[in-house]
Amino acid sequence: MKPPVAVVVLAAGAGTRMKSALPKVLHALAGWPMVRHVLETARRLKPARIVGVVAPGARAVEAAFAPHRTAVQRRPLGTGHAAKTALGALAGHRGPVLVVFADAPLITTATMSRLVAACRQAKAAVGVLGFVSRDPTPYGRLIVRDGLLEKIVESRDADEAEKKVEFCNSGVMCIDGALIGTLLGAIRNDNIKREFYLTDIVAIARAAGHVAIAVEGDEEEFQGVNSRAELVVAEKVLQRRLRAAALEAGVGMTDPDTVWLAADTRLAADVAIGPNVRFGPGVSVGAGSEIKAFCDIEGVRIGRNTIIGPFARIRPGSDVADQVHIGNFVELKATRMGRGAKANHLAYLGDSDVGAASNIGAGTIAVNYDGYGKWRTVVGAEAFVGSNSSLVAPVRVGRGANVTAGSVITEDVPAGAVAFGRARQVTKKRRAGALRAKLKARAAAAKRAKKK
Repeated sequence: MKPPVAVVVLAAGAGTRMKSALPKVLHALAGWPMVRHVLETARRLKPARIVGVVAPGARAVEAAFAPHRTAVQRRPLGTGHAAKTALGALAGHRGPVLVVFADAPLITTATMSRLVAACRQAKAAVGVLGFVSRDPTPYGRLIVRDGLLEKIVESRDADEAEKKVEFCNSGVMCIDGALIGTLLGAIRNDNIKREFYLTDIVAIARAAGHVAIAVEGDEEEFQGVNSRAELVVAEKVLQRRLRAAALEAGVGMTDPDTVWLAADTRLAADVAIGPNVRFGPGVSVGAGSEIKAFCDIEGVRIGRNTIIGPFARIRPGSDVADQVHIGNFVELKATRMGRGAKANHLAYLGDSDVGAASNIGAGTIAVNYDGYGKWRTVVGAEAFVGSNSSLVAPVRVGRGANVTAGSVITEDVPAGAVAFGRARQVTKKRRAGALRAKLKARAAAAKRAKKK
């Protein structure tokens, strides 16, 4: 049986180019912190352990690694020193050790697996992922001869022949767990920066008579994120992948380039999505449902054959059953809509339960906040709430009840009852002209006063 893999994720960089109080690796891509993308990718390898290397005091970054172990790099002495910091957490591990970067979130599990497989086949002490770049100038070069990796040369140190090499270093390595302590311990800091460079491990391994190899991957997977601009580039790449996967799974999109997905968005086959739709984290949509243009949806389960939008907003904690209609300018927050329920126009339903086949009229508001607490509104099945009604929570509207338009409901409505909660209409005949004259005179007087 092959020994399992361990993964070391380097996340101790300062990230100063982000110009942010938020640690670089916690900046979001497709709704997740970028470090989570790396952790999820690594998790699919089913590793024996994952170890994060973090900076001192980086509590939020440590928390992002939970439940995995972390090691603290006390001083920023280079990538080799960072990898060495993880050795204590790797004690007893004899299988391959993948070293990856928390700020390179686009690498795929398939690429990691190819590197590990190649190292096992070649019995390599060190394996490195590389890529062919159209502009290799800023990258270290992988110097390969007779199929073996001899060394990694930084761009500034390359001679003229080495500068012509287009095979570049991604930074991702696979190191034999039985040798990792010895190899990392041999790295020296005799350079201008007085740092320990992980790239030196290749030449060290070769000098000791071990095999080192390079495996080619796609340059796009190795894009690092060090600035806001690079974060935007990574987001676009990730969105393109997510859209392509959704289309392949049978999801219809009118204009895919305008649909923004979260990393965990789950869309069943035959879901139809209009243009300019955003999915935040925690959304699943059942088969046959339609999400019309300009909807914003986050933290919700949407059932089958349901219609949402256009211009609807569904906020976290909501649950929308099958065959529901949520129309234009309707907002749900922590609201459950029963099967076949409808809220088609201009409504706010916060902290509510709406029963099956009930109808919520245009302009209806569930008044859920009294300035101090949030309260629930419960509408039973097959109830009708007329337009421009306010349901002042906590309140219940019983099954089959009818709330007439324009009502303010402050008491529970029994099942099957009709509830009126509005002032009686008063009509004064032939008084409109006098009222208009009075209003006109008042407006003219205000205008004169303003001129003085």
